Amino acid sequence: MFSESIWISGSSRSGKTARLIEQFCHWSELGFDLANTALTDTLGGQRVSFRKRRLIAKQGVPAVLMFAANGDNRIELTDRINIAKPNLAVQTTTPLAFFENEVTLFWPLLIQQLNLPAQFPLRLRPEAEQEFATQLWRSELDQGIAVKMGVNEYRLVRRALDLLLLAGLSGTPIEDLPQILEQGFPNEQENDDLLITNTQSSVTIPLEMLLRWRDWCWQKGLLTYGIISELYWRYLLPNQTYQQHLMRRYRLVLADDVDDYPAIVKGVFEFLLTHGAIGAFTFNPEGKVRLGLGADPDYLAQLASRCRVERLINQPEASLGNTWGMTLVEAVSDPMLMFNLPDEIKSIQTTSRSQLLRQTAEVIIDAVNSGKVKPQEVAVIAPGLDAIARYTLIEILSSKGVDVESLNDQRALASSPIIRGLLTLLALVYPGLGRLVDKNAIAEMLIVLSARQVYSGEPNSQSKIEHWIDPVRAGLLADYCYQPDIELPKLLPVKTFVRWDRLGYRATQAYEEILQWVTEQRSQEEQHLIPNPVYVLDRAIQRFLWHGSYLPYDQLSALRELIETAQQYWEVDARMRKIASNNTLPNTTIGRFIQLLRSGTITANPYPVRLFGITKQAVTLANIFQYRSSRRFHKWQFWLDAGSPLWLSGGAANLYGAQLFLQNRFAQPWTTEDENREGEERLQRILKDLLNRTGEQLYLCHSDLAVNGQEQNGPLLTLINAAVPVLNANLANL
Repeated sequence: MFSESIWISGSSRSGKTARLIEQFCHWSELGFDLANTALTDTLGGQRVSFRKRRLIAKQGVPAVLMFAANGDNRIELTDRINIAKPNLAVQTTTPLAFFENEVTLFWPLLIQQLNLPAQFPLRLRPEAEQEFATQLWRSELDQGIAVKMGVNEYRLVRRALDLLLLAGLSGTPIEDLPQILEQGFPNEQENDDLLITNTQSSVTIPLEMLLRWRDWCWQKGLLTYGIISELYWRYLLPNQTYQQHLMRRYRLVLADDVDDYPAIVKGVFEFLLTHGAIGAFTFNPEGKVRLGLGADPDYLAQLASRCRVERLINQPEASLGNTWGMTLVEAVSDPMLMFNLPDEIKSIQTTSRSQLLRQTAEVIIDAVNSGKVKPQEVAVIAPGLDAIARYTLIEILSSKGVDVESLNDQRALASSPIIRGLLTLLALVYPGLGRLVDKNAIAEMLIVLSARQVYSGEPNSQSKIEHWIDPVRAGLLADYCYQPDIELPKLLPVKTFVRWDRLGYRATQAYEEILQWVTEQRSQEEQHLIPNPVYVLDRAIQRFLWHGSYLPYDQLSALRELIETAQQYWEVDARMRKIASNNTLPNTTIGRFIQLLRSGTITANPYPVRLFGITKQAVTLANIFQYRSSRRFHKWQFWLDAGSPLWLSGGAANLYGAQLFLQNRFAQPWTTEDENREGEERLQRILKDLLNRTGEQLYLCHSDLAVNGQEQNGPLLTLINAAVPVLNANLANL
């Protein structure tokens, strides 16, 4: 009754996802019994009774398992499925989320199999993983393991944890890591007791450290993505009890963009297909966005042998990739080609990068004001988007009324003034944190917390945010009304400042409100009425920052990221207090949390959300990896720093040793020729992908000098010279 599994292959925007959804709808219309969660009357070779199928249906277990490459893609895919089949139960997930859910759900099986303590598992976010691993390895780190040749301790710990992740995603036992790295780096110093040996930095990490970290997490019930991956492929998937549940639960598996999936997902798909499930998969040979970050596209491509292959030859309509894609790729591959590019491809060329940023912003502003393009139809893409470029473009465009959406802006939380202000506020509420506060931090906190929503009074006018305490008055208050103290720093009454009348009514009122609020919170903390600092942060946000209005996107995202990070941090802290015999003071934990964020640690992105029914009217600002991962489309694209050599690497740093865990060249040395070939292939994939996501206009933005003053001579220089230049005098006539 049902056709065989289907493998859908095609380039970007060729209709793969639409074909996937179409096939799912076709199967459901043929009579796929979702209510009884079975395609056939047999399960694992045994006949399933009607009563048992009804029981499964009552448990609400969906028979359809659908994968997406990442969280944002999963939300969009869920929306499209709900529109196509609104009444069907479909479980949408990502590979890592699926592993985490399965390990958590079947944790009792792992407890029994590995003899683990009976406690509910708790996942560690990357920032907490970094901190706890550093603490566990403190003795080795203090002995100089990260000091040799000036190696950064943070980077060393991160590299070790990334190796654990790569081993888990590739299905490699941790015990095999020394042999793999020895084969993959044959020129390194040989030592059987060492896991990593790098002659350039003379840095080594003993294998015992990684095993100790894994066992420590097991005993505490703490899960990282690396540990989750290993638990799933090594212990859970081979478990017969789990296999019976897996066969019973899912009879149809759908996966979009499997070229971005890790190797161990293939084992899940093969198991389901072998035991009677039907699958539909989409694959983009020109995708492979996460290659080098744990994905193994060539290994996943072997699934095509179990399916009926459909190759979509549809080219994206109204895209430069359809008309000029191959020409541009050939031009980059062969710089000696002589050709002229059409008017749809222009170049913006300057001497310095500061000029380039301003001229790029002016081109966008003129195009938007003239009505040629809407802000949401413009994307600025760069191989490496540094803070200077991001800030400059946002400031110039925002000053002219053009909003900017920074896509997955991965910056340290402490880079945001509102986050720094809230961290300073914690140090005032809880005792014993005086060393973490200074006058400059107090002044910044007063400015941040004095924000007020102001209306102009005109009809249909939007409100704006004003700070009632300006930098000058904040400095005076910090000098005269702040009392430093190691144990109990505090804010003093405003009249402590002899000339408090110089502050003005608004600044005085705002300061007194902050002082009263801090006093109330400190009083409640002394009476043990505040469960944990997350409540203090939430109260402060509602009292001083929210104002019942819609915050700017960047501030809202930073606040969500802070709250999610703090919640997880204190969940782990509560777990550790129950297990550990030593009673660490709560203030010590708060101090570590503040120092963790102030050290510049990059926290995990907040859970993805979308504005239903609303399209953000803003220019998209992203690096290559972020843009390709989001799988967006824009009429106009601006390739910033088009002359940069970073286009060969795609703007994304590969994880250390990632090439050694690819199944088609497992543990093989990575030569210079291999690296050059991979760079050229990646560049071709990037060009084809981006051009297929460009509708009408492409601007190649190039400055002769990079930020560091060096001359840029990247692989796209041939295209830049062949494109139609945009002159300064012509900016107003675009």
